[in-house]
Amino acid sequence: MANDTNRFQAIISHCKEYGFIFPSSEIYDGLSAVYDYGQYGSELKKNIRDYWWKSMTQLHENIVGIDAAIFMHPTTWKASGHVDNFSDPMIDNRDSNKRYRVDHLIEGFADELEKAGKKAEADALLARMDQLLAANDFDGLKQLIEENKISCAISGTVNWTDIRQFNLMFSTQLGSVAEDADTIYLRPETAQGIFVNFLNVQKTGRMKIPFGIAQIGKAFRNEIVARQFVFRMREFEQMEMQFFVRPGTQKQWYEFWKEERMKWHLSLGISAGQYRFHDHVKLAHYADAACDIEYNFPIGFKEVEGIHSRTDFDLSQHQKFSGKKLQYFDNDLNELGKPYGNYVPYVVETSIGLDRTVLMVISEAYCEEDLSTPDKADSRVVLKLPPMLAPIKLAVFPLTKKDGLPEIARSVMEECKPHFRCFYEEKDAIGKRYRRMDAIGTPFCITIDHQTLQDNTVTLRHRDSMQQERIAIHTIKSIVDKLIS
Repeated sequence: MANDTNRFQAIISHCKEYGFIFPSSEIYDGLSAVYDYGQYGSELKKNIRDYWWKSMTQLHENIVGIDAAIFMHPTTWKASGHVDNFSDPMIDNRDSNKRYRVDHLIEGFADELEKAGKKAEADALLARMDQLLAANDFDGLKQLIEENKISCAISGTVNWTDIRQFNLMFSTQLGSVAEDADTIYLRPETAQGIFVNFLNVQKTGRMKIPFGIAQIGKAFRNEIVARQFVFRMREFEQMEMQFFVRPGTQKQWYEFWKEERMKWHLSLGISAGQYRFHDHVKLAHYADAACDIEYNFPIGFKEVEGIHSRTDFDLSQHQKFSGKKLQYFDNDLNELGKPYGNYVPYVVETSIGLDRTVLMVISEAYCEEDLSTPDKADSRVVLKLPPMLAPIKLAVFPLTKKDGLPEIARSVMEECKPHFRCFYEEKDAIGKRYRRMDAIGTPFCITIDHQTLQDNTVTLRHRDSMQQERIAIHTIKSIVDKLIS
């Protein structure tokens, strides 16, 4: 899929029109880079969340889940390195007053070079940028921008300020009296809640290494350049799993989780060609290996999930700052011919953005189909969502509002709705009702018509093929249950 801005804008419009995602506080002109999930978006998000949670905590016997608080002791973020290192180099254009992340500004210029057939120049520019970022050489980065005459998209000028770091954490006050209040932070990631609970979970769960702790929760980053719909937001949701392993085995487990996580992505029904691994050259201060799983969005390949070998950095730092031992006594070492001993475990992390996954699933599912015939112009927009993720699994329609058809349709609803989410509607022609269900991704529709009165059969319509078949009314629940599982 090529970079397709028009398609991306169509998806954004579709999400608002059909109750998936709304701009937050829209009646007050919205809040930049903050979004609300509507009735169908929240259901889709929940289904993805549940699918990930089950794949981690139910299908792996050595992974358990927790739900840690958003507020944490402020020393947590000192130990993790966020207070000192969680910042982005920013630059302002003096004429437009527009602020840019330096790497985004240079990467955007490199994209333009590549489109102009100057790939070698673009690669050299990005390589130089990576070197300067790794060295925190802000003077060199500004010189790179000026040498290449990289201009502001708004003003078109190259009148830039000096580059400076901007910390991305939101801070607030804990306490009733301002003078005595402590500064605390909204967590910028969910991982630290897992690390500080390592021993609590290990001891109470009698967990043996290797084992994992999973968590789903909100995180907050004061992104200055937040853009591209829900791809980059200031309030977002992460699904993370930290897998604790014996030192020396982390590379083996890193490769295991790369393969395991890609299997999960492919299980969503998305083809392998839509994904790629991107290995990190510049590693975070805590990692000895890292890669991203990228999906081919309409805006190009972008990160959806990160897999990182975090070494023992996090537990060692929390041990140092808290003064409490965060070690594991490994009884199994003796079986390997090694003496018993305590050690700080190494960690392999999988971290996937739930909001980005929602956008990925919708982007993959969104289709505009021309259904025109020689006699009639026709089209439809359909979300070909995997049935297991679809917000509504079954729509139940009486063909008319009379002759006892609504009563039969209601009895079908009563039988099916305890087992999967259903939708009932009587209004409008049946074709219009089908189109509305196509647009929100409902995989199956049942129509109760006058033939139902004669032989107790109904019409089952399949969303993707639009084919219809007659089935016995008493088989509806079992057939749909099988199709959505």
